Amino acid sequence: MENIGLVLEGGGMRGLYTAGVLDLFMEKNLYLPYIIGVSMGACNACSYISRQKGRNKKININYIDDPRYLSYRNLIFKKGIFGADFIFNEIPNKLEIFDIDTFNSAKEKFIVGTTDCNSGKSVYFEKNECQNKEIFKAIRASSSLPFMASMVKFRGLNLLDGGISDPIPIKKSIKDGNKKNIIILTRNNNYVKKPFKMKLLARKIYSGYDGLVEAMINRYRKYNSTLSYIEKLKREGKVFVIRPKQPLKVKRIEKNKHRLTELYNQGYREASECYDKLESWIKE
Repeated sequence: MENIGLVLEGGGMRGLYTAGVLDLFMEKNLYLPYIIGVSMGACNACSYISRQKGRNKKININYIDDPRYLSYRNLIFKKGIFGADFIFNEIPNKLEIFDIDTFNSAKEKFIVGTTDCNSGKSVYFEKNECQNKEIFKAIRASSSLPFMASMVKFRGLNLLDGGISDPIPIKKSIKDGNKKNIIILTRNNNYVKKPFKMKLLARKIYSGYDGLVEAMINRYRKYNSTLSYIEKLKREGKVFVIRPKQPLKVKRIEKNKHRLTELYNQGYREASECYDKLESWIKE
């Protein structure tokens, strides 16, 4: 399976769909040699690479009512609606133990996309080029949503959500040499992102970060053009896309456990339904 990439979109709690797909992949012992993700996609990739089936589901459903995980109190007192310290420290080290040894020894190449707040451009970090646990700082940055989290300072850069500058990093995967790609999206077919409506607020909050503001304003164009590009690649047989078959009821910030569980089950089920076709495509 050389030169096959796995591209993971973000989407906040819509990432439960991706968690279901990746659990099916683990069940089938399908591990791709190259993985790139942004935001929740990068978070989901960690448990996939560490071979911990079900871990993403547990974290994002079992702790959803814990105010340390997600609450407006966090936004007021910790400057982020998601409790970053709880998510990236307490959960992996004490509650849902992350298998760091398996993760570090895994042969898969893992890339995390972030956004440089000064330039508005994408900055990518590779696991094997990061020392100790630095890659998790990059994942934290990639998961830091504008307006809902503070910038993450890493390697002299101010970073935010990777989905701002490169929401579906298929072109990066191709640039890195992958001739075929499996893409997991968290939006249904025919979805079109609408123009950004909070330009004035963005310019006020992120005064001095013109590159970031411009990236936020133009994100819908980048997203929609990337979807068109993916459709072209799909017609050419160069990508295999797994995405929700119907519009999702789950929002980016969602606390309804029933809806989240249904979304995870949907991802697992729809991946299972197309798995034989995926296997054939990989072997082509």
